[in-house]
Amino acid sequence: MTENPTRRHRTGRLPGSRSLPPWSLVAAGIVAGGLIGGGYGLLKPPAYTATSYVIAVPAERSDTSAALGFAQAYGRVATQPAVLAEAQAQAGVPVTTLSESVRTATSPDAPMVAVSATSEQPAQAAAMANAVAAALTKQADASKKATHVELLQFSRAVRPAGPSSASAGVTTLVGAGAGGLLGGLALLVRPGRREEPGTARPAPLPGPAFAADVHSRL
Repeated sequence: MTENPTRRHRTGRLPGSRSLPPWSLVAAGIVAGGLIGGGYGLLKPPAYTATSYVIAVPAERSDTSAALGFAQAYGRVATQPAVLAEAQAQAGVPVTTLSESVRTATSPDAPMVAVSATSEQPAQAAAMANAVAAALTKQADASKKATHVELLQFSRAVRPAGPSSASAGVTTLVGAGAGGLLGGLALLVRPGRREEPGTARPAPLPGPAFAADVHSRL
């Protein structure tokens, strides 16, 4: 028995074939996102972060509030070119590397500055954090007669024991979640099924009573 070509042209698919269920978009997004996230976590080298702390101490003619204010100011100038240029010799890296790798943080309650450095090598991360902290302390000592605030190193950075970057398992979960979300959005915005031109239903023929009534009126 040969296949009816007219039926195949009207349906647009082979007899017995089925379309994929709607949730397949979400499943495909989860799988693709998980593979991309896992590959990123495996290929990207781990990053290590070390932190050094300096504290602002008020002098005889100053108070704690002044030290807190200067700590906020020193936190902002720690990554400026003048401080980084002073630290590059001790850190053993150029100023551009220090500018990209070093970040500072301050507290509104304590006159302390946290100097953090990130690198693919744990020892280099600690060296950069300590170098910038020492350069910042030197810059503050040069103006302590005018500011009446002294900056002291509170804690030196040590070589980090583990990476601070996300592991491959975490990046896999993040990628799978993002892929599932994109698949769900694609499922929501996809257009509805349109009726193909060859599948239009024929118009119903008039019944015998209606046909006889029309013939009698003619």
